[in-house]
Parts: sequence; C-alpha cells; structure tokens
Amino acid sequence: MNKRKLGQSALEVAPLAFGGNVFGWSADEKQSFALLDAFVDHGFNLIDTADAYSAWVPGNKGGESEAIIGKWLKASGKRDKVLIATKVAKWQQHPGLSPININEAADDSLRRLGVDHIDLYQAHEDDPKTPLAETLHAFAGLIQKGKVRVIGASNYSAERFADALKTSQAEGLPRYESMQPEYNLMDREAYEAHMEPVILKERVGVISYYSLASGFLTGKYRSEADLARSAARGGAVKKYLDARGRKVLDALDEVARRHNGKPVEVALAWLMARPGITAPIASATTVEQLGEIARAAELNLSGEDISLLDQASAG
Repeated sequence: MNKRKLGQSALEVAPLAFGGNVFGWSADEKQSFALLDAFVDHGFNLIDTADAYSAWVPGNKGGESEAIIGKWLKASGKRDKVLIATKVAKWQQHPGLSPININEAADDSLRRLGVDHIDLYQAHEDDPKTPLAETLHAFAGLIQKGKVRVIGASNYSAERFADALKTSQAEGLPRYESMQPEYNLMDREAYEAHMEPVILKERVGVISYYSLASGFLTGKYRSEADLARSAARGGAVKKYLDARGRKVLDALDEVARRHNGKPVEVALAWLMARPGITAPIASATTVEQLGEIARAAELNLSGEDISLLDQASAG
C-alpha cells in the first residue's frame, strides 16, 4: 500500500487511520484485538488514540483505549508494524499543556501503551493559559529524550496553529507536523476557509476526525426513523437530515454505483483525494465494518466524481 509522508516528518502513513476512541467503549478488549489485527492485515499502520479515551463511558476513568492498545501490542508482537498516535490536554487527570503536565501525561501514556516511544504525540486542544513556547519546549524535551518522535496538534484555531508554527521556527523548536481537525463532506467550511490555507502553505499533514460525520456519510441514516438505530449517534446525525444532507447522500449513492461500492467508501476516498489530507480517521466496531472502510483506499475517484461530491456538499 502506498504510504504518505506526514508533514515534513519521517513518519510514513497509510491513507487511513484507525480511531481508537471505540476501544473500551463500543468495542471490548477481545473485539478491539480483532479490529486491530484486521486493520494491520489490510496494510494500514496509524492508530490514533488519546489519554482521555474513553472517560465518558460510565465506569471508565480514561486511559482505557491506550491500555487495550498496549495489551494488543504485547500479545500480537506487531509494534514494528504500526505508528501509535496519542494526545494530551483534554483529560481531567492531565488537563492543559503546561510542561509539567505534558511530561507526566506522556510517561503515563507510555506506561499504558507499554512502549518506549510515542510516534505522534498531539496537543488534543489549545491551552491559551500556557505560552506556546513553553508547550513546544516541553515537547522538544520529550523528543530529545527519545520518548516522542513527532508532534502534532488538534482543535486549534488556524490563527493559533499558525502562531505555533512561527514560534517553532523562531525558537528553533520542533514544529507540529500534523493537524487533526473536524472535516468531512458535511463539515467543510471552517476547515477549508481557515485551516486548509495554513496546511498547504506550511506543508503540514492532516489526519481528520469525524470523517464520516458521526456515521451520517455511511448512508445508514436517511430519515428520523433511522436515528433510533443508534442511541449514541442519533443526536449527532439529526442535524444533517436536511436538503443539503440528502443531496450529499444522493451524490454518494451515485458515485458508489459507478464504482460498485458503498457510500462509506466514497466519503473516505473523497477525503483521501483532498490536497493536504494525509489520512482520514475512521473507526469500526466489527471486522466487517473495517473491511468496508478499508476499501476506500483502493477507490480512485475521477475528476467527475469529485466534482459531483463537491457540488452536492457546497455550503
């Protein structure tokens, strides 16, 4: 499988990342192991998680996803086949991006993952209370110690992200080589208007989240009645059930028919074809679902396909 360079780093990433938020939530340990094995068997290599996953589940504290990944790495012996990406800042046990917190959180993540280094360590959200230089110096220290290879960011405004890149250059510090924004066919405007110009100018990699718009772009939710299929997703999907949403589903259906595929494959392939996107993040809770999203990497959309999807999803 062709891999893509993440920003200007040495990391080479297959064009689909697995979202580890499901581990310890909608996928138990046994199922998580099966999903991770299948993901690697399909030729993919980037697993994205965070220390905060999955603290929102009743009975969980946070750190469950990292712990499951760590157990799988030990049991499978596949550490050399994957890149591990995790995050710091949003978990209530390690909030913010102060140097002390970053160092403590990194050590805890390394322990749960059972690894000696994190391939991509990301600021999960901006911390306006901590100067950018202090945060970047802390990340630099982790890189110098060999605990982290590359750093990235998520949920920053375009202005703050650009400032962080300028700070790295001015201070001679490692820079964020990736950005993790919300981006999909239904949520385009904010990213394309503000963040994308920074990404393309600075040659930063992008691993987008909510790549399937909370499942709406799978085509499984086409009416109010369909929302009852998933208590977890129904509320998030409802906002897309309007004229524009139906137009996007029609376009996905049309392109899927042309390629004898499914809407989910087309939605991810559209992201993979977008300039600047390194690997959209998607998750699955069954091996069958994983097979569907994996096929997106084999789907080559034509200019006509992309134009149809662009027009249907225009704001």
